[in-house]
Amino acid sequence: MPEPRTWQVTVGSAVLGLALAAGAVSAAGPWDNGQRKAERARAAATTPTGGAHHAESRPPAGPQRPAPAPSAAGVLRALDAPGTARPADLATILVPLLADPGLGTLRTASVVDVATGKQLYGEGATTPMTPASTIKIATSVAALSALGPDHRIPTTVVASPDGRTVTLVGGGDPTLDRARLKALADGTARALKDRGVAGVRVAYDTGLYEGPARHPIGPNDNIAPVSALMLDEGRLDDSDSGPAPRTADPAGDAATAFAELLGKAGTKVQGTPTPARAPKAPDEPKDPKAPKDPKAAKDPAAPLARTESAPLSALVERTLTHSDNDLAEALARQTALARKQPASFAGADKAVRAELAALGLPTAGARFADGSGLSRDDRVSAALLTGLLTRAADPTRPALRPVLTGLPVGGFSGTLEGRFDTAPATNGAGLVRAKTGTLTGVNTLAGTVVTADGRLLAFAFLAGRTASPYTAQPALDRLSAALAPQG
Repeated sequence: MPEPRTWQVTVGSAVLGLALAAGAVSAAGPWDNGQRKAERARAAATTPTGGAHHAESRPPAGPQRPAPAPSAAGVLRALDAPGTARPADLATILVPLLADPGLGTLRTASVVDVATGKQLYGEGATTPMTPASTIKIATSVAALSALGPDHRIPTTVVASPDGRTVTLVGGGDPTLDRARLKALADGTARALKDRGVAGVRVAYDTGLYEGPARHPIGPNDNIAPVSALMLDEGRLDDSDSGPAPRTADPAGDAATAFAELLGKAGTKVQGTPTPARAPKAPDEPKDPKAPKDPKAAKDPAAPLARTESAPLSALVERTLTHSDNDLAEALARQTALARKQPASFAGADKAVRAELAALGLPTAGARFADGSGLSRDDRVSAALLTGLLTRAADPTRPALRPVLTGLPVGGFSGTLEGRFDTAPATNGAGLVRAKTGTLTGVNTLAGTVVTADGRLLAFAFLAGRTASPYTAQPALDRLSAALAPQG
């Protein structure tokens, strides 16, 4: 994997070090029914990184916290600092840009000073709109708030009481890859050998998730069936981001691959993998002083082997940088589990809304029909998006910082790599960090930008009934670039 490169961008007297992935993907957002397939060819073949927390190995002992946000106190200035743009000034700049015909007939906007939380400009800011992939900001904030940045998603293998069957148990990690699956199979083979077991049957358990697995948009290259167990996001090619052919049975394919690897590790596998529920561990004795069962150490329901995802901080960054739909749905369901809701589309909707409401965010009219933004039933306001970004920059909430560090950088990384390349939007290159959103007739952009006097602004621009992304996206870029220092 290429090492990340770093560009240094000077903003007045403020210098921002932006760590950018060399192998970023230029077009990884969702498009209805595989629209704009020509952009697949531009997707990078390197493993998506994006941000500072994508090491695959487990970190050293002790909690690993995200790096400070670009909203560090020494960079920001007060709202009334000399030279600071006033709301009236912003209106003069933004109103003509917001009237661009490329933005269609529905458009809303919100610009907020992050240091003060004051809205500097708003146009229909509280009106719920179809957000497309900018909803991933909400999904990410909810997951980090509910679980913390150090949470990891497990995949385990347990044995049946008679030791004749091992069950691969999905924990909801779509980033499980073949290297980790091989390590899981090797660990399982060693554990079975220690127990004197030479041959087993393989089962697989996806019971952690409930409800329909297929996204309402139907079979689509932008997302696999949502399963608690999958390998490489169910991709059928060598890609690791963007649209790709997907398997119709991600859990079955993952279990088949595991069985093959288990056989290569020296364990005889009988038959083909079948779906089943994994055995549960016996209840703990109610009296903590009661003598423990001497056989407990060999409890067959205890995991034979286990693998875990990267920390949630890294998963959030990957989700945002590359607009990863499969991972976004996983984050939504992890939030549902943390909130004691069913791990389903409906359960995730309730959990995400509840988590955001607990953060004091304006959720009136919001709907989270999915975690990825592929659904046209999603509803988010521009004010909610800027509120989410402001919470992520709050120095008292460091757990939310990966939401900022994971945003693509204009002209450099992720879904913004190929944008901000035409004047006057070039003023935003390297300075605008934002999440894109694209569905047919819907184009959105929400993120942050540092002004000439070093203030951090959060913005959200949502457009509906747009005629073409090729006119809407440049218009959105010009809007956000207008907030950056003018060259």
